[in-house]
Amino acid sequence: METAYVTSKGQLVVPARIRRKYGIKPGTRICFIERDHEILFQPVTKEFIRNVRGMLKSDTSITQELLKERARDKEREETRLEKFGAR
Repeated sequence: METAYVTSKGQLVVPARIRRKYGIKPGTRICFIERDHEILFQPVTKEFIRNVRGMLKSDTSITQELLKERARDKEREETRLEKFGAR
């Protein structure tokens, strides 16, 4: 088990062996995930992004959903204008 200390500025030094193993380089974004009584430390690397890509895949196209929503908004606006008259 590797250990590290948090500095007075809240900074944490990741041990070199772990940085090399997980491809953590200067500028790598790190996500801290709270789970029960644990804190998970997840580097956001190209490999991580490749692994999670497609996890939230849906059969519905977001573009199609937005177009449908826009059409509903337009219908509501036209109905409102007819009901209250254009000003």
